[in-house]
This record gives sequence, structure tokens and C-alpha cells, in this order.
Amino acid sequence: MGASGRAMLRALVAGTTDPVVLADLARGTLRKKLPALRRALHGRFRPHHAFLIEQIFAKIDFLDGTLDRLMAEIDRRLGPFESMLTNLDTIPGVDRIGAISIVAETGGDMRRFPAAGHLCSWGAMCPGQNESAGKRRSGKTRKGNRYLRGTLIQAALGATHKQGSALQARYHRLKRHRGHKKAVVGVGHQILEIAYYVMRDGITYEELGSDYFDKRHRDRAVRRHIRQLEALGFHVTIQNAA
Repeated sequence: MGASGRAMLRALVAGTTDPVVLADLARGTLRKKLPALRRALHGRFRPHHAFLIEQIFAKIDFLDGTLDRLMAEIDRRLGPFESMLTNLDTIPGVDRIGAISIVAETGGDMRRFPAAGHLCSWGAMCPGQNESAGKRRSGKTRKGNRYLRGTLIQAALGATHKQGSALQARYHRLKRHRGHKKAVVGVGHQILEIAYYVMRDGITYEELGSDYFDKRHRDRAVRRHIRQLEALGFHVTIQNAA
């Protein structure tokens, strides 16, 4: 049902049955397959076929028109949130539809959540805890708002393809230890955290780079070891190696 396919079907309904003429309606990369298209378009096309295709197109046109009217009404009601939607759209993996879903499901008012962690907990994007006798087992996220979760999972999948981004780097770090599915949930959790600050502070997303988490873990490790040495009575001075 792409542009090329629709053009060929409409030409068939209009009475054109020449495979060469129909195949020539292909656009873009589909033109590389012209010989195969000519073979595929060679066959019998009767009036009842045209009638059925006309009915299908009528239904599709009706649904497209309904969707356009619904989107226009949604855009009208989202007028007060337009700047927030624009800011959310700067997060990797989040498009306008995703931004609309995040605002619609969270309300957009972050004053009800004391911190980003509270929003993630409310959205059921935090993994559960399952630990006994010193053994830590995997904990599944609890059931939450399935519309928000679906939006975040879709956004996370998109963010994994953003080259050189911190979210893509986080995905690969988690995937090594937890697998693909849990890594995607982890990225979705991170996106919701970012969305919290974007909506609360009225700011746009600033890319931190693919080495952000490596640097953050390194700095945490340095501070932890300094505290441990100082607790033992040492005075610690840090100097970078040449």
C-alpha cells in the first residue's frame, strides 16, 4: 500500500492492464525491480476485481480522513503543551506521536512526582527485586500503564539505532549482561527519566555522547575508592597518568 503500489492499483481500476506501463509507475528503489514487476503484473484483471479494489480504496480513504480529523482535534487540544512536545521530540527515539503519548499518559505536570524515580516507578518501568540468601535473581517489571510502556519500548528500540548516542551505548552495556529485551526496557526507563526533566524544567535534550556512562562509572569508582582510603586515615591526591 505504498505510493507506487497504490498508483498501480488505481491505474488497473482505471483500465490500464499493460504490465510495462504499470511497472513504470514504480518510484524510488522499487524501479530496480522493473523486470520482476512486469512479470508480476502480467495476468488477468476483470471488472469484478476493479469493483473490489474500488471498495477497498473507499474504505482506506474514509479511514485516512477520519485519522486526519482526529489528529487535527488532538493537535488543537494539545496547543498548551506544544513547547513541551517540541522539547520531548529532541530525545532520541521519541517522535511527535511518542511525545503526545508521554504527555497524555503522564499529564505533563511533573510536580506530582518528587523525583524522576517516582515517575519511573509509577510507569512500572523499574525492574523488581528478587533476592534471597545472597542470590540475586532477575526481577520482572510489574504491570503498569500499557500505553506508556508501549510508547517507551518503541522509543527505546528507535534509540538503539542512534549512532554515537548515550542511549545506544547504554543499550549495548545492558545487552551484554541482561540480553536484548531487558536492555530495551532499561533504555525505556532512561528515556522516561530524561522526559521527566524535559517536562519539569522546560528544556531540550542534550546529547551526552557514547562515552558518557563509561566516564560516569569511572568517576563514581574514583570517588568510592577515595572515600575508602580516607576512612583508613590516608590523605589522597589524584593525578592523571601521563
